[in-house]
Amino acid sequence: MGKRNKPKFAVGDSVVILINGIVGIVTSVKEFNHAFLYEIQGAEGVYTESALIHVQEFEGLLFETEQINIDYKYFFGDLVQVKGYGKDIFKVIGFRTEIWRYQEESWEDVIYELSRIDDEEWLECSEDDLNFLADAKDAEKFLAKYQEAKRHSQKGKRKQKELLELPDPKGSNEEEQAMINHLLDIYNDYRILKEFFGDESYERVMKTAIQKLKKFVSQKQDK
Repeated sequence: MGKRNKPKFAVGDSVVILINGIVGIVTSVKEFNHAFLYEIQGAEGVYTESALIHVQEFEGLLFETEQINIDYKYFFGDLVQVKGYGKDIFKVIGFRTEIWRYQEESWEDVIYELSRIDDEEWLECSEDDLNFLADAKDAEKFLAKYQEAKRHSQKGKRKQKELLELPDPKGSNEEEQAMINHLLDIYNDYRILKEFFGDESYERVMKTAIQKLKKFVSQKQDK
């Protein structure tokens, strides 16, 4: 009876996979048709003895396996704003990780793919360029509020020019009341914009509307 072959590598041995230079630990040894097959930690599939070599015997360049944990700040459907794009709102539609390795340094970059809500323009940028607005589960409610604010913004821009001149306090009671309502309408439109966008310029318009309203009411009372 011939002598039975013994495996060249044992569980726990550090080996190099010759096809890619990856270093790993033998986790399993199996025999099949009088040949030994090996499973290596961190590598898929099984390897024959000819595909492996002990680390001590390997003289080439070693690439040690590593486990990389990426902390994604944003996910599919999240709403964000992008530096340099003002108040435009974008939705996260994808993301990827770029892994960089050099002899003296290493890092990972997370790149997000975005679609602008207003016109679906595609954009990709790094995590540092994004400001969080709402996660995917709250996105629909947030966008409804955003559309309302946009309507008030368009209305408010038309009305803002009318604040440059003091309304004429002369006229019928109906005309005077209409002017008061008009100023209150401007104030309310810009209050909603201020609450949504947080821009101080909206607050300045609100203050101007109140000042003109007070002056108008005062002139009306002095008639």
